Amino acid sequence: MRNTLLFATTILLAASCQTSSPATDATTPPASSPAVGQTTPATPDAALRNTRWVLRQLNGQPVPPPTNAEPYVLLRQDAPNAEGNGSCNRFRGTYELPADGQLRFGALLSTRMACASPEGTTTETGFMRALENARTYRISGDTLRLFGEAGTTPTAVLHAVYLR
Repeated sequence: MRNTLLFATTILLAASCQTSSPATDATTPPASSPAVGQTTPATPDAALRNTRWVLRQLNGQPVPPPTNAEPYVLLRQDAPNAEGNGSCNRFRGTYELPADGQLRFGALLSTRMACASPEGTTTETGFMRALENARTYRISGDTLRLFGEAGTTPTAVLHAVYLR
């Protein structure tokens, strides 16, 4: 009886800790699927400011897992201040939003720590260059794409991590 009670309690606890939605069969539409002719509501776009944007791609290539720190940029809401980590070094600077969809960074000052790996150095150099050359941006859901002067292919793709 005691083992049965312990087993039942364990199952209930495990079921209550589920953090993702249950898997659905690909052939069965979800219960909340839109009616014929309607579109599925899109994920709302993340806010450009006060969101931690984590680097996922540089020049179309995936960013390798960080050996030092996760590269990211954060644009503050209350002042035009940018901060982040390139992979090896923290950086700070300013940014401006001259028009809708436009983003430009001022001088970004960083610490001068040596990277523990060549990949970290490559990631940091590419990320800092993408930020310095950013002219426009596009947010789609939780994805931020930065574009340089040409503006056809993103130089950096970042994903949102929300701050409170």
